[in-house]
This record gives sequence, structure tokens and C-alpha cells, in this order.
Amino acid sequence: MMFFILVVTGYFLLPYRFRWGLLLASSYYFYGSWNSKYLILIIISTLIDYFAGIMMGNEEKKEKRKKYLYLSLASNLGMLFVFKYFNFFIGNVNSIFNYIKLDFTAPGLRLLLPVGISFYTFQTLSYTFDVYRGTREAEKHLGIFATYVAFFPQLVAGPIESSTNLLPQFRKKTDFDYIRMTEGLKLMVWGLFKKVVVADRTALIVDRIYNDVNSFEGLTLLIASVFFGFQIYCDFSGYSDIAIGSAKVMGFDLIENFKTPYYSKSISEFWRRWHISLGKWFKDYLYISLGGNRVSKVKFYRNLMIVFLVSGLWHGASWNFVIWGALHGIYIVVDIYTKANRKQFYEKIKLTKFPTLMKFIHVGCTFSLVTFSWIFFRANTLKDALYVITHTFSSMESYTTFNGIYQALDALNAGKIGFIITLLSIGIMEIFHLRSRSKKISDVLKKRPLYLRWGVYYSLMLWIIMFGVFEGASEFIYFQF
Repeated sequence: MMFFILVVTGYFLLPYRFRWGLLLASSYYFYGSWNSKYLILIIISTLIDYFAGIMMGNEEKKEKRKKYLYLSLASNLGMLFVFKYFNFFIGNVNSIFNYIKLDFTAPGLRLLLPVGISFYTFQTLSYTFDVYRGTREAEKHLGIFATYVAFFPQLVAGPIESSTNLLPQFRKKTDFDYIRMTEGLKLMVWGLFKKVVVADRTALIVDRIYNDVNSFEGLTLLIASVFFGFQIYCDFSGYSDIAIGSAKVMGFDLIENFKTPYYSKSISEFWRRWHISLGKWFKDYLYISLGGNRVSKVKFYRNLMIVFLVSGLWHGASWNFVIWGALHGIYIVVDIYTKANRKQFYEKIKLTKFPTLMKFIHVGCTFSLVTFSWIFFRANTLKDALYVITHTFSSMESYTTFNGIYQALDALNAGKIGFIITLLSIGIMEIFHLRSRSKKISDVLKKRPLYLRWGVYYSLMLWIIMFGVFEGASEFIYFQF
């Protein structure tokens, strides 16, 4: 917090032309405080893509720009492969050798995965793609470009910003604005609530179960799986809110990364509301490059599967993540393929006459499918994921008796009070979500009396202080990506 206050104070005290320097130094200090040695990776990526952008800008023909685009792709994806995927690749090669009984074991690398490498490599790649396609001119100011790559509010876990949105904002003259500052701070508080109250409280339960899945079954596993859905949403969207809010205080507008995704009526809609910046990146730079939907149906479905398989791998070097991505790809392909038939079926059974019920069913089915896929995302191993799937409904007694519910709570080791606080916190969040689906909650509160607005703000801060998990709180989940 002190770091942020000092940076914001210095930012508005400095003349416009020097502000990028403060932001760049602050961003490098922010990242270097984790591990200063890995700053070299950001600097190398920045210099290569800056050079590639300048050289592409000097070439009028698209064909001549390709070699510089390939240089950017090779350097950024090469770093990702070495630090994130090399050991996964070697592990699978060794498994094949072992299966065919070859007496050979390829050595792995002992490397620490750099925090946020998947985020900042994708952000700088978006710049080289944009320059290659001619949708923006090459940035000639190295310092401003370096600040765009390393901008500290969203450096380690997004949102992944496009060069067309964020880069021009470093040249914008911004004066201190009290209203903008308060809106940014409110968003940061909301993000903090989601992180330390909801995400970290559910983590106490989820980690207890998923780190020892073989000791549990039935309702206990179901509760842990549902809670993980809330944990990962509040953890990641909480970080995004803090990042967007802190940038807003300084006058920067970052892309909205979440729009109440668990109220989606289909998986396609879910991905328009979940991790929006990553979805946009894959759509703009992978899906469209593959041909998008302007191809045959078979190739269209293929393109969707490729995007989601790559998305799974982007999240982590594990078959669990590949399966998670594949599941979402299958969900969407089936959703599109059966859309017309489902519509006919709904009309046949007269369900279309009850739009609220129909919406409720669609939201419930979507949430269930997403929750099922989260099992693979959270499980420590593929074996653990299969255990959860096969044992969630193996003990039906826990679903049909109060005794079973009490046993589940005891097994969760959360205590009744802690469990009730967790449910209440989720309930508070959902009340805000329901009120902010059509418009932002801040806009809703603006129309309310002053005492009510500040009553809500202070109540939220009091809830954070009283029930937030500060001691032993888990780090943001997406730091590992």
C-alpha cells in the first residue's frame, strides 16, 4: 500500500514528460522485489519486440515484415517454452521411453517459473501482431514501450492489454481527479473483499479437501468443488479489480476482465464474461489467424478446439489443464452443433413460455458444467481429479440426511461459524452482482442518499477487517501462470 501511495503521489507531482520514467522504475522495482534476476527476461522481451516493431514499421510490404514477427514469436514463445513447458515436455518424452522400455531418461531443468511470464509475453506479442498487421504504428519511444510491457498494476496477472488501448494512454496528459481517484479506490476495496474474504476463506476449505482427496467423498467433495469455483473467480477477478482500480487512480483505463460470468446462460456466453482480455487475445491473434468461422464447419469446430487446447496449455504445463481446455472446447462445439435442435425441443415442451424458468435452467446447467471442469483445474494430479469425479456421488447418505451434512462440515474442518461467514460473504457478493448486472454498482449507489452510500462502503471495509484472511493468506492463483 505504501508503495502505491508513493508512486501515485510522485506521479502527479512530476511533469507529464517524466511520468513514464517513474512508472517504468516503479514497475521494475515491483517485479524485481519478487526476484530481481528475472527482470532480465522482461528487458530482453522488451528490447526484441521494440526492435522488431521499429523494423516492421520501416517495411511497407507485409511479406517483408514476417521475419521480424517470427523473431518476436520465437523469442517470447521460446522463453515460455523453456521456463514453463520444457520439463512437461521432457516428462512426457521420458514416459514414452519408459513405456517402450528404452533405458534412457532425459534430464529436466531446475528453473523457477517467472511470475506473470504468460501475461507479459502475450501483452508484448499483441504489439508486434498489431504492428505487423498495420493496425498501429511502431512505438519509437523505447521508455514508453518498456512501460507498456511492464506496467505494474497489471504486470503479473493481467488484464492482458492491447497496444491499441494502453500504449496511447502513456502519452495522455492526465491531471489529478478526485472523482476518478475515489472510483478507483472503491474498485480496489471491492477487489480486496473478493480476495481476502471470499477467495481466501473458501481456500481454507478447498485446500483442505483437494490436498487430501482420498480421505473424503460425497457431499464434502461437492462442496469443495463448488467452493473452488467461487475461490478462483474471486481470486482472479479480485486481482483484476485491484489492478483496474489502481490504474484508474492514475488516469489509466484498463479493459474490464470479468462480467458476472456465473450468470451466463451458455458456455459461449461464459467465455465472453470470463477472463475477457485473454479471450480477446486468442480471438484476435489465434482464432482469426486460423480462419475463424469463415471456413467449413469441420474447420470451424477444429479452430475452436485448437483455441481451447492452447488456452488450457497457457494456464499450465499439465494434462489437467489440457483436459480442462478440451472440455470447454467440447462444451462450445456441442452447444453450437445442437443449438437448433434444442430450440425445437424447448418449443415442443412449451418451455419457451416460461422464460424465467428457462433462464434459470440454462444458468444452472452452465454453472454445473463449469464447476465440473474446475475439478481438473484444481486437482493436484489427474488421478486426484478422477477420484473426485467418481466419489462425489458415491456416498448418497450425505446428501439425504442432516447427519451427512454435519459430517461433511466436520470433514471440511471449517467450523460452523467459519462456514456460515463464508456463505454470508458469498451472499453479499452475489447481491452486489445481481444489482450490477445491468449497470455498475457504483452507478447504482450514486443515486442513493449519501448516508446509504457511505454506509455500504464502510460496512464493506469493516467486513474485510473482521472476516478477511490476512494471516497465512494464499497468494493470487494466477501468479503461477
